[in-house]
Amino acid sequence: MSATGRAAIRSPQFDYRGGVLYTESLSLDQLAQRFGTPLYVYSKAAFIDAWRRFNQAFDGHGQRVCYAVKANSNLAILKLLANLGAGFDIVSVGELERVLRAGGDPAAIVFSGVGKREDEMRRALEVGILCFNVESEAELLRLSALAHSQGRSAAIAIRINPHVETDTHPHIATGHRDAKFGIDIQRAETLYGQAASLPGIRIIGIACHIGSQITQPAPFMTAVSHIMTLVERLLENGIALQHVDLGGGFGVHYHDEPQLDISALIGCMRQAVEKHGLKLLLEPGRVLVAKAGVLLTRVEYLKTTDQGRFVIVDAGMTELIRPPLYDAWHEIRAVELRPGMPFELHDVVGPVCESADTLGRDRRLAVQAGDLLAIMDAGAYGFSMSSNYNSRPRAAEVLVDGEHATLIRRREVLEELMMQEELPD
Repeated sequence: MSATGRAAIRSPQFDYRGGVLYTESLSLDQLAQRFGTPLYVYSKAAFIDAWRRFNQAFDGHGQRVCYAVKANSNLAILKLLANLGAGFDIVSVGELERVLRAGGDPAAIVFSGVGKREDEMRRALEVGILCFNVESEAELLRLSALAHSQGRSAAIAIRINPHVETDTHPHIATGHRDAKFGIDIQRAETLYGQAASLPGIRIIGIACHIGSQITQPAPFMTAVSHIMTLVERLLENGIALQHVDLGGGFGVHYHDEPQLDISALIGCMRQAVEKHGLKLLLEPGRVLVAKAGVLLTRVEYLKTTDQGRFVIVDAGMTELIRPPLYDAWHEIRAVELRPGMPFELHDVVGPVCESADTLGRDRRLAVQAGDLLAIMDAGAYGFSMSSNYNSRPRAAEVLVDGEHATLIRRREVLEELMMQEELPD
């Protein structure tokens, strides 16, 4: 079964009715009137559908899906995923506290990241997380000393850098030789041997993560091959393992990328892992939340220069940094269609004082000042990467469930931007 395809998948929870774009049973113009713009709008049904599609790929076999909190960390979304049975992949104590506040099970939390502080480790040990994904010898020694001093046992997997190149943006490729992540696969056996002798350390797994927004199966399967060869040597040397964590990075179809057949890919992963009697653990993020959200923005001005036309909107790189940071492409739709108005090519740009503040180039749009635009597939790495640059309050977030809309994060106000600051006498 092929793990790629070219057909785009568009969320059925975002569609036009009578020329107006809807989220489930609510029109986006209604939501803009009620909550203002810029506004992140999420579909509860889209989250649930994405979770079920991903989870069904395991076909009832033993597994653990740990949602990558960094993709979208709103408490309401974490609570929804926890209620669906998700575990969580975290990279900071802040994300840990979010998961706990949302009702997530600490025994289903994996702690990743290259720079875990001592206080972060201490809190994770205190609540009893599932596993630390250790990324360096120094981290292993720190964790051992801390756990031993507390009379605790830290369950670990060592994250391996498998030296796999991926066809993704360099900023989100994490499994190549020059990456800061993980332990060089050539050193892994030595470090596992060291870990087995350390007090306060209990080995339960092995981990890797090769990058994000990967849309071809080959890099995943190359990593699986490298990891499972290492697993065989570890088992032969008496290192007991319970799970193989193959990370996340499952790409979604934003524009013209191949459509990854996740079910087929997970089937191949399962076959390789279960052959050794081990459980497969995965850390999906984007694939569960990207298509469940849109960024709603209002057109402030239309501007024409000798070089082209600009649609200037009230959202910018402070709300969605992916296009400036990664050259990421998001479909941009008019919320209300205007029959008879000619389509023209525009660059959609924000108000931030940076030339990089462009959300989309050369987009065919029929719009006028005051219209609403929806930046699609913005549920992942949208709000979670937003900022207050230019002293801009961060956007509100709304979760739509059928005919009901719930404000799950209120819009920041200007006074809040200055609350942490003090004027000297």
